[in-house]
Amino acid sequence: IGGVDDVKLKKCDACDLVQYCSDNCKQDHRSQHEQSCKKRAAELREELLFRQPESTHVGDCPICCLPLSINGKRCTVMSCCSKWICDGCDYANLLRQLSENLQVTCLFCRHRVPTTHKELEANALKRIAANDPVAMTQLGFTRENEGDYDSAFGLWTNAAELGDAIAHWALSIAYAKGQGVEADQTKKMYHLEEAAIAGHPQSRHNLGCYAMRSGKYDRGVKHWIICANLGHDEAIKVLKECYKGG
Repeated sequence: IGGVDDVKLKKCDACDLVQYCSDNCKQDHRSQHEQSCKKRAAELREELLFRQPESTHVGDCPICCLPLSINGKRCTVMSCCSKWICDGCDYANLLRQLSENLQVTCLFCRHRVPTTHKELEANALKRIAANDPVAMTQLGFTRENEGDYDSAFGLWTNAAELGDAIAHWALSIAYAKGQGVEADQTKKMYHLEEAAIAGHPQSRHNLGCYAMRSGKYDRGVKHWIICANLGHDEAIKVLKECYKGG
């Protein structure tokens, strides 16, 4: 649709191929545009899905500025500020504070480290009130461990809407198992892809496995290459086997 000087044109939300002067114009043109729109939207989705993320979903430690390990056991999320801290920095800080008889505080925000479950949850609720997706996700795991799958699902849904990769990963598992929600394979794959796009290595690895099982070997290898570049050991191992077997 041609542009007019005094009309601000709106792009198609799905494909960006055409522009419209109004909602009515968009509706009138829908039948002509629908097929090409779906095709272009699928192409854009593929480009996004197979783009190499700049870093993993956890990024860098805010203290030493080195990439955080994708192994969740080697870094700690602070309940007071929701920052991920590498274990090396956390341990060095703890040793310093203990040797100098200082109060144990968060290395990033300097708040006192909670010592009880009640204090941990109070911190989480405070962060959630500030719309913090990391806090929502972590409290979701707490609710899951307590067997409250409905609350966990709600927290992960809110966190995923705010772009949290781990929440998308958790939702993919919830939809796969039907915990807190009706099982849905389509939604499982959607959240798995969203997590992978955000740099979640395990989600990317799983997508590669699903592609291989479906006979889509090229897609599977692409997923594993991206995953290996993020430092995922298992992806490196399966790629070796792929190259060995041709």
